[in-house]
Amino acid sequence: MKYLIVGLGNIGNEYAGTRHNIGFRVLDALAKASNLVFEDKRYGAVASLSLKGQQLVLLKPSTYMNLSGNAVRYWMNKENVPLERILVVVDDLALPFGALRMKPSGSDAGHNGLKNIASVLGTQAYARLRFGIGNDFPRGEQIGFVLGQFTEEDLETMDERVGLACKMIKSFCLAGIQITMNQFNKK
Repeated sequence: MKYLIVGLGNIGNEYAGTRHNIGFRVLDALAKASNLVFEDKRYGAVASLSLKGQQLVLLKPSTYMNLSGNAVRYWMNKENVPLERILVVVDDLALPFGALRMKPSGSDAGHNGLKNIASVLGTQAYARLRFGIGNDFPRGEQIGFVLGQFTEEDLETMDERVGLACKMIKSFCLAGIQITMNQFNKK
């Protein structure tokens, strides 16, 4: 079976390493662990990972966050991946840093990338892995916070949290979303 794993982020050096690009960071770690290199293709950087007979198409959209849906739709159609085998890795302000929650569907919660994906696909019924980035910012400073760099304290546990996110992605593809949520959502 084939899966489309989408890590949300913004392209460009000015966005590298920002909180909003945690989806890119997780996919980079997943690819690096298997010595894969992303190739620049239409609508994004793509790598293909073989995992115990499953084919994972890893996608980092190059459309910028607010137009992520175009990349998701294109690669979903190109690779013939059904909606139930799509997983979007996204930053989440509502969760403390490093908290990981997988969900089979849900609202966009004000996230422009998720909002665009739902608009383009015509549904919110796609799986997402929410990676908590915290919300320690003064009122009105949300944009600066999500586009800012992680703190030294966050970086101390970053590798472990990203590693856990990678395990959750693999579990989603091998064991399914229910088992993955039951096993990992409280860690």
